[in-house]
Amino acid sequence: MNSILALILLLTAVAIVVALGVYALTLRKEVKRREAFRLEEDRRAQQNSLENLDYVASALVQEQVDITEGSWRCKVLLEIVDPSLTERSEFQAFAEVYNRTRHLKTHSARKQLTPRDRMREDKERLEVESEMRPAVLEAAKAVLEWRAKGASALH
Repeated sequence: MNSILALILLLTAVAIVVALGVYALTLRKEVKRREAFRLEEDRRAQQNSLENLDYVASALVQEQVDITEGSWRCKVLLEIVDPSLTERSEFQAFAEVYNRTRHLKTHSARKQLTPRDRMREDKERLEVESEMRPAVLEAAKAVLEWRAKGASALH
């Protein structure tokens, strides 16, 4: 092989390596940008969940929302923020109401029930609400107290 061909091959190889290096750096920047975007989205979603949790807990304390609906919403929002929060003793009333009422029909499935079945489900829901009202209201107050402590109270 003559030296000119070897030099051309060497320069071509160096150009390819440099181009691949530039491409790798571009990809790395894109990965970092997407990761930063995802982290920001996660932060905003958590902040929105915390704000919604404040609204629902306040509505529960002021009895502006049904115990069942408020409990379901608080449970879901707590799980979004941190799944271990629903295991805290002060918040377990939400999960208990959820577990005791999750088999009840909602929305279009409820509309398809016969009046007798709907009345039976309403009676069951009202019994759970009546029994769990004090515990759920205390849990809602605990959420508001926990939130008043700020971000440091998360764990």
